[in-house]
Amino acid sequence: MKFSSLILSALVLGSAAAAPAYALDFKSVGAAPAILYDAPSEKGRRVSIAPRGMPVEVVLTYGDWSKVRDATGALSWAQSKALVAKRNVIVSAANAKIHAAADEASATVFSADKNVLLELTDPTPVSGWIKVKHRDGQNGFIKTSEVWGD
Repeated sequence: MKFSSLILSALVLGSAAAAPAYALDFKSVGAAPAILYDAPSEKGRRVSIAPRGMPVEVVLTYGDWSKVRDATGALSWAQSKALVAKRNVIVSAANAKIHAAADEASATVFSADKNVLLELTDPTPVSGWIKVKHRDGQNGFIKTSEVWGD
């Protein structure tokens, strides 16, 4: 009886360890724009072109292809080599304020309009805030609820 319980425990633990991770996996389009397809093949229909730096959520990887979701929620396929680990976010709020510290009362460093691309400089949220950098060099903290891609 103990032996069968041990085997059952090992099977349960083993299957839990082999289960896929469901954590969000965000990447960005690399230095060149990426062609997005409706299937994991260059023979698929071209859906759109993703500009460089655009953040995407990797939903699935199949061979040399990644199924990605963009900020609009649309799903498509991109060649995995077109994606980089560098993280960017897109401002989703109409007029987001970027602060000097992760605190609403801190000074506003700059503001960003909807759809502005910001580099994620520290992916670890601090009480609902993330640290970002604008391409002009300004950096600060923005609320995670005001961006997509974190």
